[in-house]
Amino acid sequence: MRDYIEERAEEIGAYIVESGATVRQTAKKFGVSKSTVHKDITERLIKINPMLAARTRIVLDLNKAERHIRGGLATKEKYRHQV
Repeated sequence: MRDYIEERAEEIGAYIVESGATVRQTAKKFGVSKSTVHKDITERLIKINPMLAARTRIVLDLNKAERHIRGGLATKEKYRHQV
């Protein structure tokens, strides 16, 4: 079981770096919870592949910094269709 988890953590990290995906998008793609994605990146991946973990952290930090903008755009889009 351990090998599967480590492999998944590396796959998740690579996916986030390549696609710039958010934690939510990644969780949906891999069929796991947001908590699992977060734990794979913040705890497991650092031990398995520190270089990939650092690159993944950069993408996640960028997503976090931009999320208030995405939320505002989603709200704007929602109300634009209700008028």
